[in-house]
Amino acid sequence: MKLWSGRFSKNTDKTVDDFNSSIRFDSRMVRQDIKGSMAHAEMLGKCNVISEEDARLIVNTLTEILDDIENDKVSFDPKAEDIHMYVEQMLIERIGDIGKKLHTGRSRNDQVALDIRLYLKDECRLIKNMIVGLMDTVLKTAKDHVKTIMPGYTHLQRAQPITFGHHMMAYFQMFQRDTERLDDCVKRMDQMPLGSGALAATTYPLDRYYVAQKLGFSDITRNSMDGVSDRDFVIELASVLSIFMMHISRMSEEIILWASKEFSFIELDDAYSTGSSIMPQKKNPDVAELARGKTGRMYGNLMTLLSVMKSLPLAYNKDMQEDKEAIFDSIDTVKMCIPAFTGMLSTMKVNKKNMLDATGAGFTNATDLADYLTVKGISFRNAHEITGKLVGYCVEKGLRIEELDLDVLKSFSVLIEEDIYEAIRPETCVNRRNIPGGPAYEAVMETIREAEQYLKKIHDY
Repeated sequence: MKLWSGRFSKNTDKTVDDFNSSIRFDSRMVRQDIKGSMAHAEMLGKCNVISEEDARLIVNTLTEILDDIENDKVSFDPKAEDIHMYVEQMLIERIGDIGKKLHTGRSRNDQVALDIRLYLKDECRLIKNMIVGLMDTVLKTAKDHVKTIMPGYTHLQRAQPITFGHHMMAYFQMFQRDTERLDDCVKRMDQMPLGSGALAATTYPLDRYYVAQKLGFSDITRNSMDGVSDRDFVIELASVLSIFMMHISRMSEEIILWASKEFSFIELDDAYSTGSSIMPQKKNPDVAELARGKTGRMYGNLMTLLSVMKSLPLAYNKDMQEDKEAIFDSIDTVKMCIPAFTGMLSTMKVNKKNMLDATGAGFTNATDLADYLTVKGISFRNAHEITGKLVGYCVEKGLRIEELDLDVLKSFSVLIEEDIYEAIRPETCVNRRNIPGGPAYEAVMETIREAEQYLKKIHDY
């Protein structure tokens, strides 16, 4: 018999039971549900809403139930309505009518709101630690290649020389912002909603601050209707995870390109690649491709949550049950993606020669030639025109700028001297850009030191 069946004269149709049930996915919140119930029971006893003796019995029995669950002594009934009612039924089966006192001053509405906040806070901590592990790998790769010259791109066209270390540190900055977004998201879900009741709080003298303290919340929700109907924090987390996966997808796209024979900038480890069932020569970057593909799935979950919530009147509506599967899938997807992606990145081999050759072949030093002429006294616009004509000449002759004789270079501008060859060397081009945030060795090393300090604070914490 359902715990809410008193008002009803007949049983719920089986199809409705199946349609309504959420235990197949909300059972993952069982630990949070029990811990929330224990704090609620302690508070009821402290406030003399129920006797302290009954409160102790409820808490002790819930502790036993949790131990049994963690030791696989309890299996969830797939026919149960949800994890919240199932735990309460187990409690009543073990201690009888005293167990029925647990739900005093509480609704499933604020109970669910509590559980999802507790669960997401726990998951955010785990995901942040995983992202930090990825950042460790990105940072190590950057340090290993702080002098590895490669072409930087705009419009997927070779543009200017940079280093692979500088390129990797761009992703470090993205992932750092992702961790900060996670922290900000947790701040807004760190409010304890229990005590909101169904929508209009309760007549019992509950100590909401006591429960918040017991459960590790920094504050309580300030409006009972908002407390049970708010899912902003779920949508925000889905957005944060989508942005993180967008960064993963961008990096995946580059890895896929770099691993192709057309680029041959990197080679992926066999352990993080797959083959073809028909073409024996193939080595496919499936980890990067799957990560790129799963990003679309993350966007879909975000749109699901936004669509579910967009027209709901206050306060709670059953539609809001749909928030769980979407956000749980986003969490599961990210947690599955990061270890494989991190392993792929940490084991890939970098082909320094091919990167350097591509830097020279793409006239990536043309801007430095224009800058050279500008320093000699020519306006940048005129220097830009001269350099453009010189590049056009090189394209016609199938040569690089640095392969031209000095006399040929002088035919474009008499201001060009022997020092031009040093000025347009890739290493010179990179290291002359020695301003904060630039690709020069010293500038990149400074950002690496800052990154190390950032990670040290997190690891020490």
